Amino acid sequence: MTASAPVEPLPLDEVDLTDLDRFSDGTQPWRMFHTLRHQDPVHWQPEAAPNSGFWALTRHPDIVAVDRDPETFTSTRFVNLEEVDDDQIAKRASILELDGTRHRALRTLLQRQFGHSVISRYTDFLRGLTVRTLDAALPLGTFDFVTHVAADFPINVLARLLDVPPEDNRRLIDWGNRIIGNTDPDYADVLLDDPDSERYRDLPFRSPAATEVFAYGRELARQRKGGQGDDLITRLVNQTPRDGVPLSAQDFDNYFLLLVVAGNETTRHAISHTMLALTQHPEQLDLLRRDPGLLPVAVEEFLRWASPVYHFRRTATRDTELGGRPIRQGEKVVMWYASGNRDEDVFPDPYVFDVTRTPNDHVTFGKTSPHLCLGNLLARTEIRIMFEELIPRLADIRLSGPVRRVRSNFVNGIKELPVTVTLR
Repeated sequence: MTASAPVEPLPLDEVDLTDLDRFSDGTQPWRMFHTLRHQDPVHWQPEAAPNSGFWALTRHPDIVAVDRDPETFTSTRFVNLEEVDDDQIAKRASILELDGTRHRALRTLLQRQFGHSVISRYTDFLRGLTVRTLDAALPLGTFDFVTHVAADFPINVLARLLDVPPEDNRRLIDWGNRIIGNTDPDYADVLLDDPDSERYRDLPFRSPAATEVFAYGRELARQRKGGQGDDLITRLVNQTPRDGVPLSAQDFDNYFLLLVVAGNETTRHAISHTMLALTQHPEQLDLLRRDPGLLPVAVEEFLRWASPVYHFRRTATRDTELGGRPIRQGEKVVMWYASGNRDEDVFPDPYVFDVTRTPNDHVTFGKTSPHLCLGNLLARTEIRIMFEELIPRLADIRLSGPVRRVRSNFVNGIKELPVTVTLR
């Protein structure tokens, strides 16, 4: 089976979206999603204790409908599969786990910093940073694309937005790996399903790395309090949310941790998946080489194809119905964005990687949800500039070893992407 061929469906009774090892081979998730979309698009997925199971949504329209309806499907009971109590919610909730007025108030604190007028001012910086990253990586000839390009570039962007020194980049990457990779033994301090993780139940993702991120962020906040800078930290600590409720120390901790993680991980994985797709579909790489003007359209296909976040969860606030299935108040409802991005009713030939695809109504960033990714414009700009600079330099690029993926059903990540390049 090639990467662009229709997948071979998995028998419905073999589907298990909680089996993390199935998310490490690059094919089984798509086989499971295909089966569910066609046979059981609102599917009850049992879970091991202490979790209680969830409804898996795999069709694009259902995902969009739930994402747009926070009154019926709330984020306030958490957006990951872990089931948490009220005490954990009170300690761990970030902007992701809020709805309504408070969510909008905290979102507005930094919304302008991720808008067109500000991001457009970063274009020259992003291009210069891209050139520096590629100048260091490409002469190596054979190298790990994740380490030398896909991880290096977005973390330098994040360091600029936070106004922290580049020598801290390695720590920022390490923290993101340990927190988001909490189900991968290569990354996690304590695996999420390890009984020892109970010691860290009040920390985001149950990761001990969160305490290090908090300490780092608090020192930055102390230094920037009362300052006039334009960085994200100064903006956070010197503004009052428009609902009039000041940002508490805990609010700041969780907001800062989200910036560190979300500001790096998803763009990194989107760039890695795009490079893998272009090596597997050299005709698409050649098309972009011949017509660079296609790149803004191609970026949307990169994002659809990569789907760097597999899912987000909501919780039903009342009894309702989806796809003819009764949903009870308090039950988890999980939007599998990656599956929505392969929905045949929305994307003709969804398993074909097509850089000319338009329209491209992907749900990678949450579409028109109130929780639409705050940094979506920055991510699109980073990805576009990366491949505008990279593609003209490549005469050829090939895989030089096995691709290793993050063991996770939350983040669709690539750990290692060994390549050999020939330059023009």
